[in-house]
Amino acid sequence: MDNLPLLTVGVTLLACVLAVVGVHVFSAGRAQREALVQRMAQTGQLEDIGYRRRRFDAVDRRLRRTGLGKRIERKLSATGLDITPGEYFVYLVAALIGLYFVAGSVFAPFFGVLAAIAGLWGGNAFLTMQIQKRTEGFINQLPELTRILANATQAGLALRTALAMASEELDDPAGEELKRVADQLAVGHSLEDALNELVGRLPSRELTVLVTTLILSNRAGGTIVSSLRNLTETLEERKETRREVSTLLSQVKVTAVMVPVLGLGFLLIINSMRAGALDDMTGATVGQIAVIVSASLYALGFFLINRLTRVRA
Repeated sequence: MDNLPLLTVGVTLLACVLAVVGVHVFSAGRAQREALVQRMAQTGQLEDIGYRRRRFDAVDRRLRRTGLGKRIERKLSATGLDITPGEYFVYLVAALIGLYFVAGSVFAPFFGVLAAIAGLWGGNAFLTMQIQKRTEGFINQLPELTRILANATQAGLALRTALAMASEELDDPAGEELKRVADQLAVGHSLEDALNELVGRLPSRELTVLVTTLILSNRAGGTIVSSLRNLTETLEERKETRREVSTLLSQVKVTAVMVPVLGLGFLLIINSMRAGALDDMTGATVGQIAVIVSASLYALGFFLINRLTRVRA
């Protein structure tokens, strides 16, 4: 292989990054274990600390001061992932470096740049996908949530108390998100602000309808129980409809992923037929333009298919 030295350097660098991460994980786990042992010796029982020692604190502190760090922090808070902006940034940079060397070694050095750009987009797409996944999970729990709120308000409980009770009875993500709302209400936030912030983290039409119903009922009073009962039935029907539509579109979504994979397969076949063919192709300006145009068309096709198959209720 002509690119064996470059591949060796890339694999070595990736191994070093993984080794550093492993050392950080081991040291954090060991420190936490020692803290637990000391607490057990003092109290005679093991208490849930609920705290994980963070890695890359210096990077995290500096990153949070920037606009990029604030955007990453807002996205991470909506994903529910137990990771800091600094950790995400370091892991993403390590992944981009690994993609650059691996793609440059397997295909050609020019493809390493394209792989790094695709990895940068993939990092943002990963967070967006996690937000969508968490939103979908919350939407699936909305019928149960409205049922709990209806039963609690019918029993004479205040809406704030009903939300706190729902946060204890529901699993994540609804339980965690409602706990945030309950904590905000406990420190003096208004019900409208806390619920609107919930909609901002998990934007969906179903949640917007529920929040609007709760806010209007809290302002003007009225028959909130009957409204929640009717909303529960509607959400159950919408849940089944979304599930059926997603099943019908699953094949199209797989096609959107397989088309770019086939393109990469064709490149490997071309390079295997004549060693160095991709190097010769990307060595000329015309070849680089052709590769960029082809990659853009594949990305455009992937984007359009995902937009067309997105379920909009």
